[in-house]
This record gives sequence, C-alpha cells and structure tokens, in this order.
Amino acid sequence: MSAQPEAAFSRSFVAEPEHIDELGHVNNAVWVQWIQDIATAHWDHAARPEDHAAFFWVVVRHEIDYRGNIAQGEVAEGQTYIPDPPRGATSVRVVEFRNALGKPLVSARTTWAMLERETQRLARVRPEVIAPFVRSA
Repeated sequence: MSAQPEAAFSRSFVAEPEHIDELGHVNNAVWVQWIQDIATAHWDHAARPEDHAAFFWVVVRHEIDYRGNIAQGEVAEGQTYIPDPPRGATSVRVVEFRNALGKPLVSARTTWAMLERETQRLARVRPEVIAPFVRSA
C-alpha cells in the first residue's frame, strides 16, 4: 500500500474458490461484498461504543472502478478511509484494493447513510461520531 491517510483502516482478503468466476478471477459481486466488509469492520473497530450501540450505516451509492483482478489463493490488500466531512446523514468512504505488488485492483467511493438503531430513521452525522474515521487537520 502507499502511504496511508490518518484514520485509515486496512484488511487483507484472500480469494477463495467460492469467490472465483468463470473467467478465473474474483467475481465483481465479491468485490462489492468486500467493500461492505471492510467498511463494516472499520466501523466496528473505530466507533465509540455509544455510537455503535445507537447507529448503523446503509449503503446508498457505490461508484466502483475495476482496474485489475486476482486469482484463487491470491491476496488483495484493502484500505478504507473517509476523505471528507459528512453531509447531513451521509458520508463518503473510499475503499482501495491492491495486489501483493501494490498494483491497484479495485477502487470505490461509496456513500453511506447513518440511521438510528431504535427508530431506523436517518440521523445527521455529528462531528463526534465521525471523528475516529477522518483525518485530523
């Protein structure tokens, strides 16, 4: 990986047999699942306990660029971070995957909306909720 932004979160993904499509590499739907998995793992890792108990996130938009791929047994190094302040109830997250040599494989900008667990209604993302995930000035 290149230099990581502050508050970035990283995780490795191994291409298992069930991830491989008829072209012999990771299926696009699996990349989408991995994007969600790393975002969720980042929230679980960094959110304050009171925020984790009060809120959850849902995807409202994916923008994905497929630049490369990996085959069974190969590893994709994933990195995610939030580059900008939230807007209302939404926040944009960047996810990037690279192969073992650092070659870009898949990059995504995903928009997530935060909901209150109790009511399942949109909740404005307050600074203290997003603070563990953004770069400090």
